[in-house]
Amino acid sequence: MTKKERYQYFIDYFLKHRPDAETELIYNSPYELLVAVILSAQCTDKRVNLVTPFLFKEFPTVEHLASATSDEIFPFIKSISYPNNKAKHLSGMAKMLVSNFNSEVPSAIEDLIQLPGVGRKTANVIASVVYHQPTMAVDTHVFRVSARIGLTTNAKTPLASERQLIKNLPPNVVPLAHHWLILHGRYVCIASKPKCNECGLTMACKFYNSLKIK
Repeated sequence: MTKKERYQYFIDYFLKHRPDAETELIYNSPYELLVAVILSAQCTDKRVNLVTPFLFKEFPTVEHLASATSDEIFPFIKSISYPNNKAKHLSGMAKMLVSNFNSEVPSAIEDLIQLPGVGRKTANVIASVVYHQPTMAVDTHVFRVSARIGLTTNAKTPLASERQLIKNLPPNVVPLAHHWLILHGRYVCIASKPKCNECGLTMACKFYNSLKIK
């Protein structure tokens, strides 16, 4: 199977089985999604979704969060991984949104990555989910699954993986493909023991077919 055929198989499969894939983070505004994605770094979406209702009740707008210190934010996120750093990031992020971006979450990657706690992956999530831009956020699931299937080849870094995926996916599919890869990695192509018997991509998967050869 050629790389082009592999990509097409991947796209066709998920368009049929997960046509409406979306983030599992619960949010009601760009501000809430940005907060949730910052909190989700090295933490499960499930845990973040348990925390954010109480956080957003206390700080319903970016202005409310901007007026808070990290010490005031900490109690609401203390069950999240790295709460001290993330409390500082949330406070700094909100203050910068208010002072530099008129309290609006920007759409440009170069603006987003200026915000405390926002790296390229988080910026790509916001650009993709909120603004429907063809950006690919590469987390551990995306990195692992795309390599296993054979969508990426010899990608040593998340940025290299991102560039290969963007190059080979139609722009209108990129936002969906991000969620396809995450959800497939979270529930089927798991790190320790992929559930190949439950996977609909085995015909196109380099990893699976290498096991058959052995």
